[in-house]
Amino acid sequence: MDPKPLQKLLGRTLVIVAHPDDETICCGGLLQQMREPCVVFVTDGAPEDDYFWRRYGSRERYAALREEEATAALAAVGVKGVEFLARQAEAPLIDQLLYRALPVAFAALSNIVERWRPECLLTLAYEGGHPDHDSVSFLAAQIGRSYSLPVWEAPLYHRDPIGGGVYQEFVEEHGEVIDHIVGGEELEAKVRMLGCYKSQFESLPSFDIQLERFRPQVAYDYSRRPHSGKLNYQLWQWRMTPEEVCSSFIDFSSSATVMKK
Repeated sequence: MDPKPLQKLLGRTLVIVAHPDDETICCGGLLQQMREPCVVFVTDGAPEDDYFWRRYGSRERYAALREEEATAALAAVGVKGVEFLARQAEAPLIDQLLYRALPVAFAALSNIVERWRPECLLTLAYEGGHPDHDSVSFLAAQIGRSYSLPVWEAPLYHRDPIGGGVYQEFVEEHGEVIDHIVGGEELEAKVRMLGCYKSQFESLPSFDIQLERFRPQVAYDYSRRPHSGKLNYQLWQWRMTPEEVCSSFIDFSSSATVMKK
């Protein structure tokens, strides 16, 4: 890969994702080229619904397992910088419910930025795949603006106009999209990372592990849903609505929480 188009991401980069395994799928290859990466997992990775954690005995045990898996995955590629925001926040940051805890998450993220002093942020795209993914997109945009940091983004998944699954493509192709093709030893290491996420094997096969896509973050209107079709979590029949998620973004933006640093 020619490193020049992605040069801003290869230095002291703060990777802001929602859950353990997001980082491996979206940038497990590129992470290995970053000189000083730090990965922030914003939620605890454990939803309230026992459908996700009943085999592990409790939500807390499942959250602890996901943290262990993330630590092992990053260690597999030598990434030492890792932050679990749910440990540091003043209130719970529960998987699927991040949109309800934006001020708490923003305050904890701000503390990390002030302590770690990144040169660039990398986060997930605003695409309507998962409400937590959309929430970290929003939070990264606010952090970038508050601290005058460039923000880049990577896609994971969303639904097309007829409800089909779309993986690793942006909803709309704004500006230059840079494809990073993972191969050789870098791919072997990414496979080792994925192998650490044994609790997630059922949800990972749809991704192309050799493809990673990046672009500077689009100036989204977070008061509007990511696209006009059905959002992925609507089709999964989760309890939140796109209107509720967007309303939380509006409420946060209109508050005095986000201040120029």
